[in-house]
Parts: sequence; C-alpha cells; structure tokens
Amino acid sequence: MHPIWALRSALFVLWMAATVVPWGIGMLLLSIVVRGKRLYWPTMMWLRMAIWGARVICGVRHRVHGMEHLPPATDENAAVVLAAKHQSTWETFAFPTLLSHPLAYVFKRELLYIPFFGWAMGRLDMIHIDRSKRAEAWNKVAAQGRRMASQGIWVIMFPEGTRTPRGSQGVYKGGASRLAIATGVPIVPIAASSAKCWPRKSFMLRPGVIDVSIGPAIASQGRQADELMRQVETWIETEMRRLDPEAYAHAPGASPAAQPAQGLGSGGA
Repeated sequence: MHPIWALRSALFVLWMAATVVPWGIGMLLLSIVVRGKRLYWPTMMWLRMAIWGARVICGVRHRVHGMEHLPPATDENAAVVLAAKHQSTWETFAFPTLLSHPLAYVFKRELLYIPFFGWAMGRLDMIHIDRSKRAEAWNKVAAQGRRMASQGIWVIMFPEGTRTPRGSQGVYKGGASRLAIATGVPIVPIAASSAKCWPRKSFMLRPGVIDVSIGPAIASQGRQADELMRQVETWIETEMRRLDPEAYAHAPGASPAAQPAQGLGSGGA
C-alpha cells in the first residue's frame, strides 16, 4: 500500500477511536430515557461521522443507484427484508446513513462485547443471535422479524454470512428469503463494491468510489426459500460483475446454486 494511504488510514482509525467513546457514552445515557426511533437516529450519528471520516480523510466516496426500488420515506409502515452483498465494514456503517427507514441488523451477539460501539448497539432494537444454536437463532429471527415488519422496520441480512474478498462469492444461505416469506414482505437485493476501497477485515483504506446498487423488490408470497434466494443471488452477483468488472475478470460468470434455506446468513461486522 502507498505510504500516504497508510498514513491516512491510521488517521482515520484515530478519528473513529476518538469519537466512538463520547458517542457511546452519550447513547448509553440517552437510552435511559428514550428508545425506538428516538434512540435509533441519534445513535446513527457516529456512523455518519465514520463515513464522513472515510471520505474526507481517506478519499472514500460512494454512489447509490436504485433508491426508487425502496418504499418511500413517507410510507413509514412499509417493510422489506434487505439482502446485501458483504465485502467490508463500510456497508455495515453506511447503510443506516443512506436509507430512510430504521434498520434492524441480524448479527452475531459477540459484537455486543465491543466497548462503546457494541454497548450502544445493544440498546437498539436489533436482532443479535448465537450462531452456534441455529434452531434457536432462527426462531428468534422469525419472531422479532415479524414484530419489526409490523412496525415498518427494515431487517437487513448478509446472505453470505461473512465478508467475502473482492471478486469472490460466498455461499448464499437462505435466512433472508425465509424471513421474507415468513413475514410476507418483499426482499430487496443490494450489491456493493466496497472492497475496492475498504478491504475485507482491514482498516487500510484506499481512495476511490464505492457503488451501491439497490435492485427491484422481489415478492416473497408463494415462493420457496431456496428458489427465492437463488434469484436474489443471481441479481447480486450479476450486478457485482457490472459494478466492479476488474475484480471479476478471471472469475466464473455463472453463480452457484444457493445453499438450502436452513442457513441464516446473518453475517457479522
């Protein structure tokens, strides 16, 4: 990596470390008196600071395509399940700052133990699961997902389950499609080329433009989970090859079939 990029990345990490402590303490105190949307939006301010820092300090910009495929901000009761490509930390920080509705991530409970950041996340209405107990985890996702759908909260899941390197493809598990079917809401595929600028499991950022592409909502009623997830997978992986053709120059064009729907694919940070 270029020395300047390394220096800028170090400054960015310092920026996040310096801002997360007062923010985390502030949100923990705020959570004593408010919950729900009144807590969600202030909590997202640190993510805005992180995305701002990535842009100003490291030159990481973004473009969003397909916002018209989402319910409008004025329709507070419209619920969807979002199924997103997962390449880096960037999209976990960026999506709540880009989308108009509160999001509920499905994530591994270990993230709650991260000082300040995890503590604040634990005060939000999200779905944290023990991935070692699959049946119990799915029951929790289904029950809370139904409740959130009735409140117009958008549940977001990463079907591949974890971050994948740039130009690669993980196994798409069917948790998101199962949840969409269980709640009767559409599933929306999202492609994001974040690894161009923020590599997997790294804070060594590179300047550039991340493209986020939101696909048309896919109806879930009357569908089978594995067949629905294959449709989501095909859209995302086709779109990824359009957004970042350089990364997929030597990758197979066809995508493998989705894993049967018993997997959650909840992902982590």
